[in-house]
Amino acid sequence: MTNGKWLLTLLLNLVLVCTVSFSLICSPAIALLRQHHETENVLRYHAQDSLKDRDGNTWQVLLFPDNLQSAATAYYLRLVGFPGVNSFIHPQSLEILTSQGKILIATDSYQESAPAPNVGQYNLTPIIAQIPQKGSLKLSIPLEQNRELALKIPPKVVAEWQLLTQEIEKM
Repeated sequence: MTNGKWLLTLLLNLVLVCTVSFSLICSPAIALLRQHHETENVLRYHAQDSLKDRDGNTWQVLLFPDNLQSAATAYYLRLVGFPGVNSFIHPQSLEILTSQGKILIATDSYQESAPAPNVGQYNLTPIIAQIPQKGSLKLSIPLEQNRELALKIPPKVVAEWQLLTQEIEKM
């Protein structure tokens, strides 16, 4: 075997070993978008995560689009706490602090009545485009009994939200 062929074979083997090793060591970043059938003919997509607040309480955080009410897509953020532990005050706006220090306000969708005291839903439609592509968010809203929900939304969840809005806008 000539030096040129031997060197090329060595180089290809080295690239192959590095590629396989890299793929085993570094796991890909995958955002999880879920889908469910709202009705027989209506398929919905949403981003859903379980996150803990600063007091250690677990919350279900659900971002979902709604395009059944009008031609334009609306986006809602639903927060669900454990029943009997946390209760929302309605109507009350949700404050969203970006990692860049910008404050965004989302209005309460349950101004009249909520399905349960531990459920809050907020209209993100007017501010969805202002949510940064990267970084974290901090949600805060007063709760009953002089308590406050302070919930950090990590960058991977913000990435899920961005992926969801991008995919919905393509449809």
